[in-house]
Parts: sequence; structure tokens; C-alpha cells
Amino acid sequence: MIRFDYARPTAVAEAVRAAGDQHAAFLAGGTNLVDLMKENVARPLHVIDINRLPLDQIEEREDGGLRLGALVTNADTAYDLRVRQHYPLLSSAILAGASPQLRNAATNGGNLNQRTRCYYFYDVDTPCNKRNPGEGCGAIGGVNRIHAILGASPQCIATHPSDMCVALAALEAQVQVTGPDGSRTILFADYHRLPDDEPWRDNTLRPGELVTAIDLPAERFTHNYTYLKLRDRLSYAFALVSVAVAMRLEDNGRIGDVRIALGGVAHKPWRRREAEEAIRNEPPGEKAFDTAARALLAGARGQGDNDFKIDLARRAIMRALAQAAAGTPQSQIDKRIA
Repeated sequence: MIRFDYARPTAVAEAVRAAGDQHAAFLAGGTNLVDLMKENVARPLHVIDINRLPLDQIEEREDGGLRLGALVTNADTAYDLRVRQHYPLLSSAILAGASPQLRNAATNGGNLNQRTRCYYFYDVDTPCNKRNPGEGCGAIGGVNRIHAILGASPQCIATHPSDMCVALAALEAQVQVTGPDGSRTILFADYHRLPDDEPWRDNTLRPGELVTAIDLPAERFTHNYTYLKLRDRLSYAFALVSVAVAMRLEDNGRIGDVRIALGGVAHKPWRRREAEEAIRNEPPGEKAFDTAARALLAGARGQGDNDFKIDLARRAIMRALAQAAAGTPQSQIDKRIA
């Protein structure tokens, strides 16, 4: 681990000023950053510990939604009564991830900004455009079982590892950030980015900007929802494919509003509105679910080892839609697929 300066501000403005350098990093729970520093992948010269900032509350908004402070832990968010009652999809997704010990330390803001778990990104002796621009991508033509089947580029086929973010994409959350130029709101769909020609940029944060909160809209999906996560082990493993579904059935039994987001398949949580539009006003069933799955996965491309993900994702989408339509969400305690 390299030498670095350490600061522990007590105000957001102070933290932003301290991060006025591209070689600075914010430290919250540290469950990802500290590992990256130990592995010599992240080499910040300035570490700004933000744990004294007043960002550790969940607050009700005037419009009926919730504001999740960036420093609220994943565990406190998942078990908050308001989240469990009004946003059970989010609670379920959080509980599907990591371990209880990590959820007790990891923060909401940190979850948004965690880095990929690509083998080549973590191994400093292998080429990685995300870690060192211009080196090449070792995963292309290499071992790529966990890698992207959607939205990849010739520069990078890494995936975003978060479970929480997949649910937030389906719920159409908003991210509140503060930086040198003031505060702004970023739609969740615009927060993370595809690799394109700049795979080292995971999100659309500007230099020095700090995530302060995540806003959940007043619109709620409390009955017809599910978070289905498929992985190599039933616990403490990242998703090969995950599916978040938020659905509303009309009085006639047909599908009304529906949101579908995928994890484990792209550089960001993957959502295509045309796939959702294709099954609105349709009766829930295998035909509609297959239509949505094929639309979501249009253009999917494997890299060899991960070719299986395409069919796995199709079947996972159909199963998740069936769970949501039946009002039988996947249990994160008994992880056998319902």
C-alpha cells in the first residue's frame, strides 16, 4: 500500500474542498476501497474519511418518498421499517448481497460506487484498460465466465457487481451529489455508464463530487415484485445474472406498469424500456414474459466462457416475471428458486 494523506472532515463542503484533486478518494465503509488499496489497484494520494458527515439518516420526503443518506449502512437500509414496507424490492436486493458482516459496514453511497470484480482488474500483473488505460483487456479472449453479455465494448467487458443498484434502477431512484460547482440530481439511469472508449469511468460523477443521498420516489411496488439472483453459491457470491422486477397488475389482471432491471450482465444495471412497453396491457404469462426477455437481451453477445449467460438470463427474466406476477417474491433466506 502506498503512502497517502488522510483527512476527516465534519462538513460536506469541507470534504468536497479536500477532494479537489483527481488522486483523492472518499472513504466510507471501506469494504471495497480498502481492498483495492491493499491490492495496489487503487492508489489515492489523499484519502478523505467522510464518516463524520451528517449523511447517516433515512428521511421521509414531502412527496411521500424516502431519502437514503449516503452513509446509512446497507443493513440499516434493508431493515428499516419504511423501506421494508414501501420498497421491499430494495430490501430484498440488499439482503441478497454480500454477508451480514459486510452489510453492517458497507454504505449506500459506497454501494453505488463499488468497482467491478473482474479478475483482470484486481490482478495488477495482467492488462486492464479500466485500471491502466491503453493496456488492453485481458478478459477478451481470456477467462471471462463472469463477464458482460450486453453493452460491452472492445475496450472492456467488465460487469457492475451491485445488487442494490439493480433494484434502484427498477425503482427509478435519483442520486443527490455535491461538488465544487454545487449540488445536482442525477437520474439513476444516467448515473452509471457503459465502458465505450473510457472504461475507467464507472459513472458520471464529476471530479470532486460526493454522493450525499439516494432519493426513492413516492411510487411504490409493494406486492408484485421480486429480486432473483443466480450465482455459483447460494451466499456470499456475486451474481452471474440477477433480475429486479417491479410490476403493477390492473383490475382486469393485465400487466400495467412494469420495470425490469438486470445485474451481472453489463457495466451498469441493464434496463430497456422498450422491453417493458412490449408487455404492458398484456396478460401475464409465458408468452408475454418471453417477449420481454428477448427484447431485454436483444444484441446480447457472449465471449466464449460466458455464452451460457444469454440463455440463463432469458430464463431468469421469465422466472422473475412469473414470481412478480404471482406476488411470490424470491426469498433471500431460503434461496432456493421459487
